[in-house]
Amino acid sequence: MSLSIQGKTAIVTGAGRGIGLAIARHFEEAGANVMFADSDEALLEAELGEQMKGEGPVRGFAGDLGQKLTLANLVSATIDAFDRIDILVNAHRMVQPCDPLSVGEDLLGDMLRENMISGLRLSQMVAKRMVAQAEDNTSEALQNGAIVNVSSLAANWPNPKMLAYSISSAAQAQATRSLAAALAPKRIRVNGVAFASIMSNILQQKLREDGELRERMIAATPLGRIAGADELAATVQFLASDASSFVTGQILSVDGGRSLGDPLAPSVF
Repeated sequence: MSLSIQGKTAIVTGAGRGIGLAIARHFEEAGANVMFADSDEALLEAELGEQMKGEGPVRGFAGDLGQKLTLANLVSATIDAFDRIDILVNAHRMVQPCDPLSVGEDLLGDMLRENMISGLRLSQMVAKRMVAQAEDNTSEALQNGAIVNVSSLAANWPNPKMLAYSISSAAQAQATRSLAAALAPKRIRVNGVAFASIMSNILQQKLREDGELRERMIAATPLGRIAGADELAATVQFLASDASSFVTGQILSVDGGRSLGDPLAPSVF
C-alpha cells in the first residue's frame, strides 16, 4: 500500500504554527492540496503570505474554530477551492495549566470545546461530505476518507497541573474511537496520534523557562532525544494514506517510548 497523498485534499486545523503548521507543510510537500485553518488570522497571513488566498494548492482560512458556523464556512471554503475533501487533521488544541482543586467550569468548558467538541463537529461535517463524494463515485476505493486527531499522552497521564487538558484529551480519544466505529461502514477511517517529547511551540517555551527540562525529558524518553515536529507529521501522513487502510479507531503514541514508563512518575512535556 502507498503512503502517497498526492492530489488529495486535506484540511489541517491549528495550522498557524507548531505541530499543525508542520503537518500542513508536510502534506503540501507530499503533493496534497491543503487548507491551512487557524483561529489566529495574523499567524496564517504571516506564514502563508500570498498563498493565503491564492490559486495554488495551498489556501488559508481564519476564524474561531470553536464556533459551529465557522466550521461550516471552513468546509464550504475548502470545497469551493478544491472541490472535495479527502483528509481532515484536527490539530487545533488549547493547552493551559490549572489548579486541580479550584479549576472551574469555565476553563473545563473552554478546554472541552477547543480540544474535543470543535474537532468532533468538524469531523461530522467533513464525514458527510466524504460520504456524498463516495456516492458520486462508483469506484471500489479502499477508503472514502481519513480523519486524524492530534492529541497528547495527557489523556492517560494523571498530571494534576494539567487536569483540564487531560480531561479534554481523554474525551477526544473516546470521540476518536466512537466516531471510527460509526464511520467504518462508510469506509471512512478515524485515528489519533498522542504525542510526547516532540518539539512543539509550547515545549520550546518551556525549555526557555526551565534550563534543566531538556535533560529530564531526554532521560524520561527511552529513545534518548526530543523529536522534530516533522516526525509526528510523517506519522499523520501514514494514518491519512492507504498505507494504513486497515487501521481505524486507534490512538497511536508517538513519544519515543515515553508511554512505556511509569504513568504516575512526575511528568514532563
